[in-house]
Amino acid sequence: MLLSLIEILRKTEAFFAKAGLDNPRLEAEWLLAHVLKCRRLDLYLQFERPMEAPVLDGLRPLVARRARREPLQYVLGETPFGALRLRTDRRALIPRPETEQFVEDLIQEGRSAPPARILDLGTGSGAIALALANAFPRAAVVAVDRSEEALALAQENAELNGLDGRVRWMVSDWFSALGGEAVFDWIVSNPPYLTEEEWMEAAPEVRDHEPRNALVAAEEGTSDLDQILREGWAYLASPGLIACETGIAQHERLRRSAERLGYRAIESRSDAQGRPRFFRALK
Repeated sequence: MLLSLIEILRKTEAFFAKAGLDNPRLEAEWLLAHVLKCRRLDLYLQFERPMEAPVLDGLRPLVARRARREPLQYVLGETPFGALRLRTDRRALIPRPETEQFVEDLIQEGRSAPPARILDLGTGSGAIALALANAFPRAAVVAVDRSEEALALAQENAELNGLDGRVRWMVSDWFSALGGEAVFDWIVSNPPYLTEEEWMEAAPEVRDHEPRNALVAAEEGTSDLDQILREGWAYLASPGLIACETGIAQHERLRRSAERLGYRAIESRSDAQGRPRFFRALK
């Protein structure tokens, strides 16, 4: 006798709870909806539907991967990001809600004075660059990353979202591959900013699966942020905006660095949880 959808859902929920997942029912629903190719809420309309072998064969390996604490976004292979849907895998960091807020704030600010030239440093999956290219269709957007694998994923995401050709992708260790005359109205980045201690204390989904070099930085997590502020001055138009996502205990140090370098209108902005997460300055 075939088990019903609700029975499979309950069994998966119990399995995930035993594996230590924080939201076992919700994640079971996401995986089952993914296999059935329907919306998650549509599951509630078919609880008595018999689950045939092809459905279970598709579900089992995904459940096993998630129970091993592989991130849900990697298991599903995609995640929403603003108006976009992004392919996600081990080649790049998973876009976070904080980064989505970072981009939303930039887009809102740019509505009155759209930037003509944007540089995204450490683009990873391409989330920031593609969201800004989508919001500002006349802007020339350049996105760099030291990882060729991450850039390949970013290009796949450009194609997936109909933005192929809108962003120039470059292999570069921050500014190293940029020409000396490159100047941008906005320089934006979500660079590595975790400390070694924060990395060691991170959830298994992060520590065991996401690329460490996209998360951890030296000097209490500020080495890459300091480099971006220091070297970014030469690549920033005047006036021009430099904006970064950061750790929540780094803004006083970054403020002092920015002041020494000559930046003005230095500002900290909070994330949705009220934590100082976004650092901005003008040239």
